Amino acid sequence: MHTLNYPEAQQGTLDADLLVRSLKPLNCETPLPALTRGLVVPNARFYVRNHFGIPHLDPASWRLEVGGLVGRRLSLDVDRLRAMPSASAVVTLECAGNGRAGLWPPAPGEQWGLGAVSTAEWTGVPLTEVLDRAGARPAAHEVIFRGADCGHVGGHSGQVHFERSLPVAELGQRGALLAYAMNGEELPAHHGYPLRLVVPGWYAVASVKWLTSIELTDRLFRGHFQADRYHIGGSPLSLQRVRSLITEPALGKAIEPGSIVIRGLAWSGAAPIARVEVRCADDPWQPAWLAGEHHRHCWQRWELPVRLTRPGTVTIQARATDLAGQTQPDQPEWNALGYANNAIHQVRLAIANAHPVSTI
Repeated sequence: MHTLNYPEAQQGTLDADLLVRSLKPLNCETPLPALTRGLVVPNARFYVRNHFGIPHLDPASWRLEVGGLVGRRLSLDVDRLRAMPSASAVVTLECAGNGRAGLWPPAPGEQWGLGAVSTAEWTGVPLTEVLDRAGARPAAHEVIFRGADCGHVGGHSGQVHFERSLPVAELGQRGALLAYAMNGEELPAHHGYPLRLVVPGWYAVASVKWLTSIELTDRLFRGHFQADRYHIGGSPLSLQRVRSLITEPALGKAIEPGSIVIRGLAWSGAAPIARVEVRCADDPWQPAWLAGEHHRHCWQRWELPVRLTRPGTVTIQARATDLAGQTQPDQPEWNALGYANNAIHQVRLAIANAHPVSTI
């Protein structure tokens, strides 16, 4: 195994017009206007999140090892996995640090704007299919997923692999996939080739890339990316918080007075989106129309036509509420590691003439 050539990887992200946040490791977010060009985001424009170098794995020698508290150990190659029953799901993945740049005081970590989120159609083997073949023992309480990516982190000697765990009790209802395809194409190197975990509804930290092993255990997992990172107050991150983004018009855009359509996206890991409301300046909140296809673990498109004729700048806000009753907060909920900022999104626009704001 070796890591992917960084100049090559960098050029790919620049060609796709991604916003590069760091080169080593490579981290890029998707410009918000690019999120609204279809239900799914093309592979080349899907945001990229890495903690270490991108490993280059040879599919001829790669194996997924399944062990620990199982009835029988498994060693699965690519062909054997592809021969198993498969499933596809349209799933929105969001980095837990998405929106960290909006926190004050600043929190450590990659200073993501709001584009560390994307949606794809993932195809692979249901995780439960593999675990059923291995035969989980009754004592197993957690499943640890290990990626091939590794490196040095503060407070640890030697190299640390990227690892996360999920409770065994969650697996049946999560619909997790061992994905080998993305948007109908072979999984790209940036996104976990040849195999990654996809956990619908959870922050993307759970969706371990470059998967090499699955281990069932009866102990609480205390790996670096579970105990030292990706938690709030000691509780590991799980379900995505309810959130909406305004994707059109773009932040700071100058527009002519008159009618426009405000568009955006909303999602929640806990439940489907119940409603999205939009406010222009100090006017009352107005219900937006929920548009397009509905998928349980995929973002929901929304839009609202308005007339904007007041001169100067106007602030537009959008907030989402899910069917579990969760609504976005007015202000970010600060935490020491800067995770899960789902505060109401707002954009400021420049308008050229004079009259009040009204909905159509």
